Amino acid sequence: MLIPSPHALPAEVKALYPFQVKEHLTSYGLMRYVDHGPVDGTPVLLLHGNPSWSFLWRKLIVPLAERGFRVIAPDHLGMGLSARPLNWLRLEERIQSIKELVDALSLTSFHLGVHDWGGAIGFGLATRIPERIGNILVTNTGAFLSDNIPQRIALCRLPLVGRFITQYCNGFAWPATWMAVEKPLSSEVKKGFLYPYTSVSSRRSIADFVLDIPMEEDHPTRSVLREIENQLEKLRDKKMLLFWGMKDFCFDETFYAGFAQRFPTAEKIIFPQAGHYVLEDISEVEIARAANFFLQK
Repeated sequence: MLIPSPHALPAEVKALYPFQVKEHLTSYGLMRYVDHGPVDGTPVLLLHGNPSWSFLWRKLIVPLAERGFRVIAPDHLGMGLSARPLNWLRLEERIQSIKELVDALSLTSFHLGVHDWGGAIGFGLATRIPERIGNILVTNTGAFLSDNIPQRIALCRLPLVGRFITQYCNGFAWPATWMAVEKPLSSEVKKGFLYPYTSVSSRRSIADFVLDIPMEEDHPTRSVLREIENQLEKLRDKKMLLFWGMKDFCFDETFYAGFAQRFPTAEKIIFPQAGHYVLEDISEVEIARAANFFLQK
């Protein structure tokens, strides 16, 4: 079981990601997570997707902590600085692993922020414990069934070929450093996104996540995602912010519209010139708007 070391972060990455990293042993493996801000502050749980890690949230973690929040940003198992389990974790196990972390930290009430696969995982968690959920920040993600899949991602789901591309050739995490943004990333930021994924074995869950996209009727995750979709109404009274990069090639305007339809009272802030990694394409002033959202009661 391989675990990238938080102590071995390159200096230029550590400068961008200067957070305390803790760990919790779940039933599925060792999970590492950022725990930043006052320990008695209202918790904000931030869930990343694929092929990123908690590094994705670094620009939001700081302003949240400055506003008095305790920010919890885990790396999903097999991702970031967390352990690399040898077994395939699907959506259900990923929801359960985050639930174990939330329970271990005694987060009886917390806000939620999601991106990419973090949406299905986060809404899967939230629909099961809605009484513990506060405000919800939704950024370029999905939590309902859709037939909309880009050809480049469909290619990565092909039997054998898909895993060869995403895991063995690094044909997912590396392209994301330029396909997921509209503004070119600096070399330091690229290195940060790619740091946990420098070997074939470290990229296994990147491929697993792609193959867990439930496009087929008999896909084992399809019923889990369908149930999440059916339970979204439990969250309709929550304060929600749709914070969307409209040049996302994957979670495009159809997913934004899907959330807007299901949550008609949600606040909406769109960025016409931002891509999938929306926080990389917008300014600090705009990111502050997301941080301020969690101050709403």
